[in-house]
Amino acid sequence: MSLPDLVLSLADNKQMLGLRYAEWATRAPSLEADIAAAAMGLDDLGHSRVLYGCLEPLGADPRGTERESDAASLRNLPYFDEPWTEWSQFVAANAILDTAFTVMIEACVTGSVEVLQHRLRKMLMEERYHFLHGRSWLRSGIETGPLNRAWQEAIEWFGPPDGDTARLHREGKLSMGPAELTSRRADGNEGTANRSRLEAMGRGTQARPPRRDRRPHFRHAAWPGGEEVRAAHRRETSRDLTPAARTARRGTLR
Repeated sequence: MSLPDLVLSLADNKQMLGLRYAEWATRAPSLEADIAAAAMGLDDLGHSRVLYGCLEPLGADPRGTERESDAASLRNLPYFDEPWTEWSQFVAANAILDTAFTVMIEACVTGSVEVLQHRLRKMLMEERYHFLHGRSWLRSGIETGPLNRAWQEAIEWFGPPDGDTARLHREGKLSMGPAELTSRRADGNEGTANRSRLEAMGRGTQARPPRRDRRPHFRHAAWPGGEEVRAAHRRETSRDLTPAARTARRGTLR
């Protein structure tokens, strides 16, 4: 596998991940998760376009004409072959596979290939939000089946210690080899110790999916006056207030 082959695989995986995210834009357990799914889907579809655009400057475009009619010619992981039917599949892809792709992008950016250094750097900043979203939902508890599958496919995608990824690392085109990529993925950039800890975070709510909550939320304390708005909202909706008291307090929201 050459560097263009690796970039094509990364682009195909990003494209399919973006499409699978978008499918959950109206099916996630909360309104905020709906919005996040749509936003992350658009991010990854945009990233795939940038990656496809890197193939020609790399000197060789491994895409063949069969890609226009044969979906099997795409070089994405099997995890994306079928639409996800459970939210736990979304979370596992977000927390494990999305981060694995980000780690590979980091290896490209900090490698020796100039076109990848320049064109992919911005992706690392945009992927930061994806990581935080996945980590948050992972901590809420998911089934371990999708988590284990995502881990296995990520490790296989990085390749064996003596494989093509290791060769690209030795040549300086990638700043990390398979072992470093796997370690970086497990660390999650936040000190997560290892895979067992991630699996422990994933245990829990297996009996039923999270309840979809459509109530308004005021979670943005970073807004000007955000804390005041949240406090007023809590007072307004407090069950221990009488109707007359609620009417008297409505002025705080204006």
